[in-house]
Amino acid sequence: MKKQILFSILFILSLGIFAQENLPAFKSGEWLKYEMSYSGFLTAGSAILSVEEKTLNGKQVYHTTGKGWTSGIIKWFFEVDDTYESYFDKNAVKPYLFKRNIDEGGYKKNRNTTFNYVNNTAFVQDFIAQKDSIIPFKNVQDMLSAFYYLRTKDLSDLKKDEAFQIDIFMDSQVYPFKLKFLGEETLKTKFGKVKTLLFRPLVQSGRVFKAEESVTIWITNDDNKIPIKMKADLAVGSLRAELEAYKGLANSFKIIFD
Repeated sequence: MKKQILFSILFILSLGIFAQENLPAFKSGEWLKYEMSYSGFLTAGSAILSVEEKTLNGKQVYHTTGKGWTSGIIKWFFEVDDTYESYFDKNAVKPYLFKRNIDEGGYKKNRNTTFNYVNNTAFVQDFIAQKDSIIPFKNVQDMLSAFYYLRTKDLSDLKKDEAFQIDIFMDSQVYPFKLKFLGEETLKTKFGKVKTLLFRPLVQSGRVFKAEESVTIWITNDDNKIPIKMKADLAVGSLRAELEAYKGLANSFKIIFD
């Protein structure tokens, strides 16, 4: 296992996508849990995404949290304990504060990023390096707010093989993130058969992933648009994540009964 594999999977899962226009795709209390396996049979870890309504500096915001950790045999030689938090505007879905605190096999980062929309700068506090920096930005999302931002968009006219891009602010830099639509599929899950949309994030090949198009993600084709399955071909082996449990969805979870 390479550094930040679990983080990469958690991030890709967080880009779960596309509500129908004027229908809320999520609400306070939504909670999603994923179980991960390595090379199809080894328990690799778990990830949880949750959202709740709060007040930050007098503004109504959603506070979202993403947690990821290794378990089973994988934990014996590569222990991961990651926590990500985002506070974003409840209506405009723009990030105000992003927190990242990770420990991945001894690889640690602990940073807070505060977004200032008066002068379009991000104030980054690095608590490990004990260094602060100010970075200019324009039209960005953080790693978690991107998930909820995309779920508010109506992309029903998206064509097969069409790709789109958003900019993600991470580690004092802006990263372009591309996602390609592959089509539709009815997927067998622990909950029953579910209609899904297939997407392929275009990831960086080499260090973690086998190739640029090594990741496939299945999104429920309903008003929630939550990730229900993900498969990634890694530089060594493969990693799979599947929805294990959920609660607090804004809309009904549509299951096909034969």
